[in-house]
Amino acid sequence: MTMLEVRNITKRFGNLVAVKDVSMSVRPGELRAIIGPNGAGKTTFFNMISGYFPPTKGSILFQGKDVTHVPAHLRVGLGMGRTFQITEVFPELTVHENVLTAAEVAARQTLHMLPNRADAKLANDVAAEMLALVGLGAKADRLVGELSHGDQRTTEIAMALAQLPRLLLLDEPTAGMGDQETYEITTLIRRLHKERNYTIVLIEHDMRVVFHLADYITVLDQGGLLAEGRPDEIAASEAVQAAYLGESQ
Repeated sequence: MTMLEVRNITKRFGNLVAVKDVSMSVRPGELRAIIGPNGAGKTTFFNMISGYFPPTKGSILFQGKDVTHVPAHLRVGLGMGRTFQITEVFPELTVHENVLTAAEVAARQTLHMLPNRADAKLANDVAAEMLALVGLGAKADRLVGELSHGDQRTTEIAMALAQLPRLLLLDEPTAGMGDQETYEITTLIRRLHKERNYTIVLIEHDMRVVFHLADYITVLDQGGLLAEGRPDEIAASEAVQAAYLGESQ
């Protein structure tokens, strides 16, 4: 069974067709990269996968279940975790409080004014585990707003992991980073994939990151599917070079 199956989805905004008849299948344990030039429809495609936009037509299956019309917050409960192109954290809270909040939301503790002691301990344990996993344990008591951009992005990844996802969706995880921060985030993603066997789908502009990490690459252009394949196949594709790789040179 596939982890994620996208079947011929289209998204229209009035007369604008942002995504047109795109399909994609992701296996458990796979790391899939989605690339394409600006305006290719990547974020709209991601928003449909994660439930923020309903497709105009087509369907989305997650672990064999049709989630086409399941809202985003319920997809989290089914096992989808997501980060965003613009970092979504609470800068006035500590690193631990940010990750704990995500763990509590995933456990639906926020529905209860006074969660029981066992549930509270479980959420704290999950938060501590994820902070250790991403290497932020020593900064747990720092305010997120005081951290570097790279550490804020890492905090957001820890928040997504605290929701205990089966599928991790990362929207441009290295956006705005220098070489050292890019290296650290890339190393973290590789470790989550190789050592923890997370299924990961990411949007990324940095081709060094894409070709270093991805098992398989999906290329979008002008809202449509341009190509799919292994990194070596995509690198050799003249159509991809013309539409995307050539643009970055």
